[in-house]
Amino acid sequence: MRPYILAESNWKSIKNQEIDLAVLPWGATEAHNFHLPYATDNIQVDAIAAEAGRIAWEEGARLTILPCIPFGVNTGQTDIRLNINMHPSTQAAVLNDIIEVLARQGINKLCVLNGHGGNDFKSMLRELGVKYPEMMFSACNWFQSLDKSRYFEHAGDHADEMETSLMLYLTPDLVQPLEQAGPGDEKKFRIKALRENWAWMERKWTSVTEDTGVGNPYESSSEKGERYFRDVTKKLADLFCDLAAADPDDMYE
Repeated sequence: MRPYILAESNWKSIKNQEIDLAVLPWGATEAHNFHLPYATDNIQVDAIAAEAGRIAWEEGARLTILPCIPFGVNTGQTDIRLNINMHPSTQAAVLNDIIEVLARQGINKLCVLNGHGGNDFKSMLRELGVKYPEMMFSACNWFQSLDKSRYFEHAGDHADEMETSLMLYLTPDLVQPLEQAGPGDEKKFRIKALRENWAWMERKWTSVTEDTGVGNPYESSSEKGERYFRDVTKKLADLFCDLAAADPDDMYE
């Protein structure tokens, strides 16, 4: 039993355990090119949360890692078979119910660890912060925590070299041979402002990519994934330690 993983804990250990921070991993269930499983986002965010939780726990942070929510916002992918979409309003309702439990039990800090690019929790947490003023909320996209160009040759944001390398390290038995993967070619918006990313429009996924991937996966390796995993979990562990120790009434300098 890992005492910082709620799913592995029991009532005897939990009932009197000090908990300064709850971490909620949130993923998605969606196609990841031809070579990665539908659960890629969930496998990654679960593993990253657990390892970062271990490091933080061993450094003295009293935290609990909640079970991963396996469905995310996939509104631009409704024509891809069995991509399971959870609308933002549904996410907000689920998040509210989890926070209601934490608040009632005096666990007043929550970090939502996001593992899927289609999820965005900022507006939800702003609104829930008004409803639960005693709570301290934060959110983190783990995949934006490091400069990926220091680890990988090719840029991308879905079933790319980074995700493929991580999966080769974490669950190599679930990764198909790379020669079976599509190239992850991406069509860009015709509108200049959308290409420059200072304006936004949801991408229609099957109009953007033919294999559901965005980013060249062919130079992926387990070794690259291990190095990236080690560094990203250490950086997140530092965040978890800082959040667990933070005084909500003394947050600014």
